[in-house]
Amino acid sequence: MNYHSPVLLHESIDALAVKEDGVYVDVTFGGGGHSKEILKRLGENGRLFGFDQDPDAQGNIIDDERFVLIPENFRYISRFLRFNGVRKVDGVLADLGVSSHQFDEAERGFSTRFDGDLDMRMNQKSKISAKEIINNYSEEKLAEILFLYGELRNSRNIAKTIVEKRQEEKIDTSFQLRKVLQRYLPKAKEHKIIAQIFQAIRIEVNEELEVLKEFLKQVPNLLTEEGRLSVISYHSLEDRLVKRFIRTGLFSGEPEKDVFGNSNEPLQKVGKLIVPTPQEIKLNNRARSAKLRIATLKK
Repeated sequence: MNYHSPVLLHESIDALAVKEDGVYVDVTFGGGGHSKEILKRLGENGRLFGFDQDPDAQGNIIDDERFVLIPENFRYISRFLRFNGVRKVDGVLADLGVSSHQFDEAERGFSTRFDGDLDMRMNQKSKISAKEIINNYSEEKLAEILFLYGELRNSRNIAKTIVEKRQEEKIDTSFQLRKVLQRYLPKAKEHKIIAQIFQAIRIEVNEELEVLKEFLKQVPNLLTEEGRLSVISYHSLEDRLVKRFIRTGLFSGEPEKDVFGNSNEPLQKVGKLIVPTPQEIKLNNRARSAKLRIATLKK
């Protein structure tokens, strides 16, 4: 089994317009699929930095002197690039979300298909796991994350049920949680709803939306004049943040205009939204919700 099948592989790397002697960053290294494709297009003087906080990714390090893997969260992209003597890059690629490998490892607790410990930490050193959230968060806080990150309308009822059941016994595993919430999982929508619940918890555990915002804010200062940003997202919460930041440089509100009506957005989009072909979705089901957006510095 592949560690991870890269989604929109050629489209996302084409988006970077790779220069032979350029410096590039793959902030979600994972199985190294996107990185290998970037390296194919780089000349001997090109450089590529990968970021991945998951220790499992260390097993996929590419033996290439042009490549450096930084075992950190990409929210620290500027700091660790500077540590490596790099202040500007020609392109940044982000393939957001959870890798196929993480979903397929039952003990990581990401998947709704397997019974595993409620973990969901992308970085195993993190203190907060899904188990802490399910068993210790207040009913109000649980309802909030289920509504905001899972987009569940009945988030209050789900949170109330979790709090009631955990008083009877601690909820430790994926299937325990599923059993507790069975009444909210009608047959026709069971998979969709449990996926939304797991997504909400996972986003909270890994601070995914905060990480994405911190990362995006750093990109304009990192890119060279012709540099490119290529971002693949898998759910509407991520995609909305990426789309809005490319359009306005903000995550809420509208940019301020000067007396002449000009605003100062740092980025501009390149081309249109790209989605996978039906053929790719057939080969890799995970691609079905992928969206690729491309940006460069505003001229």
